[in-house]
Amino acid sequence: MPVTTVNAPGPALRGVLEDDALALAEHVGRAEEELAGLPRPGLRDEDLRQFAASLVDSCRRARTAFLHRHAPAVYDALTDRRRKPLRLAGLARAAAERFPGLVPTDDQMTEEATRAQADKEGREIDQGIFFRALLTDPPVGEHLIDSMLAPTPRALDLLSDFRAAGRVDLGSVLVERREDVAHLTVNNQHCLNAEDNRLIDDLETAVDLVLLDDQISVGVVRGGVMTHPRYAGRRVFCAGINLKDLHAGRISFVDFLLRRELGYLNKLMHGVLVDAAPDAYPQRTLHKPWLAAVDSFAIGGGMQLLLVFDHVIAADDAFLSLPAAQEGIVPGLGNFRLSRMTGARLARRVILGGRRIRATDPEATLVCDEVVAPEAMDAAVEKAARELAAPAVVANRMMLNLADESRDGLRRYLAEFALVQAHRLYAADVMAKVGRFSAPAARQPADGEHAP
Repeated sequence: MPVTTVNAPGPALRGVLEDDALALAEHVGRAEEELAGLPRPGLRDEDLRQFAASLVDSCRRARTAFLHRHAPAVYDALTDRRRKPLRLAGLARAAAERFPGLVPTDDQMTEEATRAQADKEGREIDQGIFFRALLTDPPVGEHLIDSMLAPTPRALDLLSDFRAAGRVDLGSVLVERREDVAHLTVNNQHCLNAEDNRLIDDLETAVDLVLLDDQISVGVVRGGVMTHPRYAGRRVFCAGINLKDLHAGRISFVDFLLRRELGYLNKLMHGVLVDAAPDAYPQRTLHKPWLAAVDSFAIGGGMQLLLVFDHVIAADDAFLSLPAAQEGIVPGLGNFRLSRMTGARLARRVILGGRRIRATDPEATLVCDEVVAPEAMDAAVEKAARELAAPAVVANRMMLNLADESRDGLRRYLAEFALVQAHRLYAADVMAKVGRFSAPAARQPADGEHAP
C-alpha cells in the first residue's frame, strides 16, 4: 500500500477565507495526485480501496471543516454578495473555479459521467457536502431556494413562441394550451415515463411556461399513450427514476436529484419567482392550481409528484408506490410530505416497507381526490380543471401550501437530503444492484424498471 502524504486531520484552518482556501487547495491537490496514480475504483484490490478511501475521507473532512467556517462567505464570493443569483450547476461550476479543491471540476465530472456508478470516485458526495453547507445557513439557503424558483433561461427563450402558438414539444414533454388549461403530456416513451436527466429539464421548462403564460389558469399533468408492447395503447403516469440510468452512472446528482426538488417540484408547490425583491408588489411569485391524472401507475418519483398537486384523479386500475428503500435511495421530499397527507404509520409502511396502494384501497383517498373508471378519466379531468379555475383558488392554494410547508422546514430538510442522498448513491447496497441492470440479459428500461 502506498504511504500517503496527506495528513488525516486535514489542513490547519485559521479563520481567514483566502488563507484557508489556499490550505484546502494544497491538501486536496496532494490527495488528487495520489489518487491519479491508482487504478480505477473497480480495479483496485482491498488494500488500494482502503488507501483511496483514506485519501477521499481526509479531503471530505477538510471540505466540511472549511465550509463550516466559511459557507456564507463562499456563497457571497460566488454570487457577488447575492446580487448574481446562480442555479445549482452554475454554483458548483463557479465554486470549482474560485475555490480549487472545494468541489469537483467540470473535467472531473465529465470523466465521472463516462463510468458506471460502481466505478466512480464518488465525487458527487463532495457536491453534496457543498450544497448541504449552503442550505444549512438560513440566509444563504433562502437565497439559493429563491434562485432556483426563478424561470429557467430555456423557458424564457421559448415563452413568446409558446404564448403565440399555445403549443411546444420539448422532447419528453408536450405542452398544449386548450382554452385556459395547459395540458402537460409526459412522453418519455423509451422507459414508460421513468425519470431521467432530460425529463427533469423538460418538466421544469414546461412548468415555467405554464406559470408565466397569463392566458393559462390551470395546469394538468398526465402521462402519454405508450408504444411499448407491455402497455401499448395505454397511458402511463410515471415509472419513477430510471434505474438502468442510475446504475449506469447517467443520473446526475446536481441536475436531476437536487434540481428536481429545488426546481420544478418546488415551483409546482410554491410558484415561480418573478421578482426577487423582498418588498415586491403585488407579489414575488406566480402561482396556479395543478391537477394530476394518474393512469396505470405512479411509482417512486411519480407518487412524490402527486404530493404537490391540488387535485389528483386516478383510474381505478392504477396503483401508487414509493419503493425508494428497496432501491437504496431517498425518495426526494417524499419523506417530508407524505406523512402530512397519510399520517406517520402509513407513510412508514409505504416508504420503509414498500407498501403499494391501489386506487381502490381505502387508503388511496389520502393521496387521490377522485377514483374513476379509465374510460371516465377525460371527463373527470375536464370537470376538475374547470373547478380549479375559480378565481379564489390561486390565493387559497398558496396559503394552504404556506401553512403546510414552511420555507424554513423545507430548507432544513433539503440541507440534510443533499448529503444523505449523495452518500446513498454510493452505498454498498446500491452498488450491489448494478449487476442486475448491467448484465447482458438485464431488462431494458422500456420495461419500466418498477412496473408490474
